[in-house]
Amino acid sequence: MSPRSEVAVNGRRYRIPTRPVAILCLDGCDPAYLEAGLASNDLPAFARFAREGFFGEALAAMPTFTNPNNVSLVTGVPPARHGVSGNFYLDRQTGETVMVTGDAELRVPTILAAMANAGVPTAMVTAKDKLRAALGKGLPIGPDALAVSAERADAAQAETHGIGGLTALVGRAAPDQYSADLSLFVLDAGLRLLETGRARLLYLSLSDYVQHRHAPESPEARDFMRALDARLGALADAGCLVAATADHGMTDMALPDGRPHVVFVGDLLDARFGAGAARVICPITDPFVRHHGALGGFVRVHLSPGGPSVADVIAFLATIPELEVVLSGEEACARFDLAPAMEGDVTVIGARGVALGARAAEHDLSQLAGERLRSHGGLAEQRVPFLLSEPLDPHWREAHPMLRNYDIFDAALNGTAVAP
Repeated sequence: MSPRSEVAVNGRRYRIPTRPVAILCLDGCDPAYLEAGLASNDLPAFARFAREGFFGEALAAMPTFTNPNNVSLVTGVPPARHGVSGNFYLDRQTGETVMVTGDAELRVPTILAAMANAGVPTAMVTAKDKLRAALGKGLPIGPDALAVSAERADAAQAETHGIGGLTALVGRAAPDQYSADLSLFVLDAGLRLLETGRARLLYLSLSDYVQHRHAPESPEARDFMRALDARLGALADAGCLVAATADHGMTDMALPDGRPHVVFVGDLLDARFGAGAARVICPITDPFVRHHGALGGFVRVHLSPGGPSVADVIAFLATIPELEVVLSGEEACARFDLAPAMEGDVTVIGARGVALGARAAEHDLSQLAGERLRSHGGLAEQRVPFLLSEPLDPHWREAHPMLRNYDIFDAALNGTAVAP
C-alpha cells in the first residue's frame, strides 16, 4: 500500500482508499429507469443504497454526450478545463472533422492515473473501446494498472492493456457492441478483477444501448436494470464501496407516429442564407451509429467567411420554436463550461423531445432500424442519478450543495469512510 494519504488532481485532493472502491458511469441511465424499477420493487440493491447510503441526483456536464462526461468524471472538472466537449468536432486549423477516439484532446491528468502512480491497484473497464485510450491516459499499464474494454475484450494483452485473457477471466466471449451484454460484461469483469485482487480502485463505464432502444417501463429495460442491480449488489457484498452516476439521461425524440422529431439546422440555414453559408457539426457522432443516427439535442454551427454574421444566424434560429437555446459559441462556453477549442460560432440546443441534425441528406435514418429515436445531448438529459452504497459525510454534502456528476470521485474518496 502506498505510504501517501492523498493525491492532488486538477485542483482537488483525493484520499487514497484503503478498501475497494468501484466508481460507475451508468451510461444513459436517466433517473426514470431507477424510478420505474424501484416502484416495481425490481431493484433491491438500489433500494438498499437508498436506505443505507446516499441516493440523489446531479447535473451532468454539457453537452450531455458520452465522451465529455466520462472525461469529466475521471478528471473531476468540466469540459472547459479538460478540453473534451464532444464525441466529434471540427478542427478549425485544418478544416477537417475529428472523431474523438484517443487521448489527444485531453489537456489534464486523470484521477485514475494519479492513483495508479501513487501505488493504488487501479482498473478501468469501459464498454466502448473509443473511451479506453482517453480514460487510460497516463496510466502506468501493468499488473496494477489495467485499461480494457468489453467491445475489444478479446484483444486485451498484458503489454498494452495490463491483462491478457480477459474473456477467460470473465468466462464468456467478447459481447456484441449492440447488446445489453456489453454493459454486463463490464460489470462482470470488474467483479472478477476485484475477486482476484487485481484492483482496489475500479472505474466501470457502461453502454447506453438499452436506453437508446427501450423506454424505462419496457420489459427489456426492466430486465436490464434487474441484471445491473444484481451486479451492483454483488460489488457491495464483496466489500466494495459502490458509487454511481451517469453521463447523461435519455429522452424520446419521436413524433406520435414513430418518426423521429428532427430539426435539420443545416437545411434551415441553407434555405435562409444560401447553400454553403454554414457548416453544422453534430457532436454526438460516434462509431455507434445504430444508437442514434448521429441525431442528438445539441449542434454547433460554423459560419463560412463572407457569410451571415453570428448575430444574423442567432436572430433567425431564435424564431424556431423547437430550439430551446441559441447562443454565440463564446456565450455558450461561459454559460455551460464548454471547451472553446471545440465550440462553433453558434451553439444550438433543442427543446425536450427534439433532435437536431445537420442536413437530412447527411443522416441515414435507416440505422435506427424502425425503432423510436431516443437520444440525448441537451439540457433535458442533464439530470442524472448520483448514489453511493454508504452514507455521505454531512460536512462533505454541505460543502457540495449543487452536485455535479464529476463530483463522484470526490464523494466516494473524500465523503465516505474508505480511507483513514
